[in-house]
Amino acid sequence: MSYRDVASRRVLTWALVAVAARMPVAMAPLALVFLVRERPGGYSLGAALAAAYVIGEIIGAPVLGMRLNPRRARPHLAAGLLAGAVGFAGLGAFPAAPAALLAGSAFLAGAGPAAAPGGLRALLTSLVPGHAVAQALSVESMLTFGVWAVSPATVTGLALGVGPHLPLLLAAALMAASVAGLWVLPAGWAADGPERRGERVGRGASRLRVLARAWPVYVTGAAGLSLLALAELVLPALLEQRGIAVGWAGPLLTVMSVSSAIGAFLYGLRSWPGRLRTRSVVLMAGMSAAVAAVALIPGAPGIAAALAVAGLLQSGAMLTRNLSLREVLPPDALAAGYSVMYAAVGAGYAATGSLAGALLPLAAPSTAILAGVALTLVLTSVGWWGEIRAGRSAPGAGTAVPLGAAAGAEGAPVGGGGDPERRL
Repeated sequence: MSYRDVASRRVLTWALVAVAARMPVAMAPLALVFLVRERPGGYSLGAALAAAYVIGEIIGAPVLGMRLNPRRARPHLAAGLLAGAVGFAGLGAFPAAPAALLAGSAFLAGAGPAAAPGGLRALLTSLVPGHAVAQALSVESMLTFGVWAVSPATVTGLALGVGPHLPLLLAAALMAASVAGLWVLPAGWAADGPERRGERVGRGASRLRVLARAWPVYVTGAAGLSLLALAELVLPALLEQRGIAVGWAGPLLTVMSVSSAIGAFLYGLRSWPGRLRTRSVVLMAGMSAAVAAVALIPGAPGIAAALAVAGLLQSGAMLTRNLSLREVLPPDALAAGYSVMYAAVGAGYAATGSLAGALLPLAAPSTAILAGVALTLVLTSVGWWGEIRAGRSAPGAGTAVPLGAAAGAEGAPVGGGGDPERRL
């Protein structure tokens, strides 16, 4: 297996559009804090604006994602990204506006483009041969982790070196540029899979039922990002507890992001044995162990090593979740499924962050991390149980395709023989 089938001009164009659309998302939380930190109660207001932004994402992703038309997705994606650009522009142009107005702009900036990640992912997989979908998703993961690695430095440099409003104006410009870039890409993607799978996805309640069958994958997705929340939100307090300079938090998180990008590259290089749900559980267990080690290791080098291992496993866990969605959902529901996943992982991030925030005044940072790891393991177990239960109950005609057993190929490694669309 290699990345040759992914190396094309169309995929390169997609990558440029995706960077322009996702860089603002990665910049937003920190940029909102810098925007208002010099106002009275600035840090609390910044946290509230970031919460409004995340709530917008959580609400907007499933609501807007379900309305995507696979064959004519461009106008919908463009409208959402344009709304996000307006929200970011409002924040950057009026930084002294009342808090309620800023919160409304932050909500719009989060909700408007929330369906774009799912739509762009579905579009990417339509640009490559079926047997190269795993490699395409690996490329997307590398791109995502790269964006998240450079965005904190970009926001900090612009906010402190030029002005606190500039990162948000840059975010607005990038998102507007992604709207223009959509017209260089196909207008949508083929949705010829429902008939092949013996089902047709309609609107309304029927689509809800189709999306609901993937709930175990959503739960596992929420578990995966909850570990990232622990690493990002509790690490500064943990470093203080260990007597390590808080300034090391940024470099340590960069180590994790770079390691995640490497992991995504390695995952796409070869086929991997075992069922997708088994791989997911193994990767999540390893990632949980690595994050627990972060809470227990006293020195910065050991913490860096544990974060590197966690990042390496995180990308694999994320990719198995995306491949699992391709097995359980018909092609014309994939973009909506990716959007629901986007909302689920955001909810997992928010839930674990809230748990850690509630525990920090009462317990040591290391204890807060271990409590978050325990929550992650509970969510992972629930998701795994749901996948097992779905796999046992589904194989009859007219019933839902079982998670991890679509086309009878889950036990085969990605990249095995047969119809390339059914292998994934």
